[in-house]
Amino acid sequence: MEDRFGHHISYLRVSITDRCNERCRYCMPQEEQEWLPRDDVLSYEEILRVIRVGVGMGISKVRITGGEPLTRRNVIWFFEELGKIEGINDIGISTNATLLAKPANEGESLTVADCLVRAGVRTANISLDTLDRETYAHNAGRDYYDLAIAGIDAAKKAGFEAVKINAVLMRGQNEHELWDLVEFARERELLLRFIELMPVSSKEMLTDANFLPTAEAKKILEYRLGALKPLPEFKTNGPASYFEVPDSGGQKIGFIGAMTNFHFCDTCNKLRLTCDGKLRPCLGSHLEFDMRDVLRDPEMTDDDVAKFFLNVVDRKPEQHEFRDNYEPGRKMIAIGG
Repeated sequence: MEDRFGHHISYLRVSITDRCNERCRYCMPQEEQEWLPRDDVLSYEEILRVIRVGVGMGISKVRITGGEPLTRRNVIWFFEELGKIEGINDIGISTNATLLAKPANEGESLTVADCLVRAGVRTANISLDTLDRETYAHNAGRDYYDLAIAGIDAAKKAGFEAVKINAVLMRGQNEHELWDLVEFARERELLLRFIELMPVSSKEMLTDANFLPTAEAKKILEYRLGALKPLPEFKTNGPASYFEVPDSGGQKIGFIGAMTNFHFCDTCNKLRLTCDGKLRPCLGSHLEFDMRDVLRDPEMTDDDVAKFFLNVVDRKPEQHEFRDNYEPGRKMIAIGG
């Protein structure tokens, strides 16, 4: 699948729940969150059908997100079924890691992380913005720091091909910890990416008081670490720009600058499916198209689902709208991380 601007679409991010066991300020609104009714959320079988059709049209990478995806019941079964779909080269999960070290079943030694790897999940993207317990509790709304660190260690022990740490940059919150996060990632052999704050919970979150651009974060790091060496040939599936840390034995760190990198969307290759069946061609756009009605219409075939994909790809915008006084229509918790 290719859109009007030459973006080759091969990556599908799928939210399987809008629920989460944390309350991160940049993801969820401060007011009481109203969860979707169960009937509005796609069943596992419906999600798997969408993915099968997508794979037949060129989707080769699937990342499962939430909310927190591991809060959904019978999630290991879902990943096992997902791993059976031929044609997917890369299955990943985005998680806060707080449930990864949990025993998969009572009385068993296998962790949730172990079961994910056995099901074919290759990569884990883990949110960790701070190494300070009080800051973690303040930002996440829960004192789950120990659970998150235990989950990261469980992910490494389970044998994911890559464990990536995503740290959202927040002025006045974690700029003094950037070096510590780099050291934490080096010690555990994790791939660390620093991400600019985006207007995905409320417009008020993205203020000068909160926003820390990647260029400034890079200068803060270089003050202590020395000049970071650009690695233009090193790519993952996302838009990060990677650098090598000097005198580190080859450690790589990435920067994701949706707000300040004006070429951010040039290589975009993804679509997003929300847990209630909306197919979104762009995170930073209000465009979304209701696939749930198609999936639940007994007269609609897989060919109809494929046509729906093509229509959404054709509507994919050239650039996101985050820099244009963007006002979120749906909070990040309802879109998928």
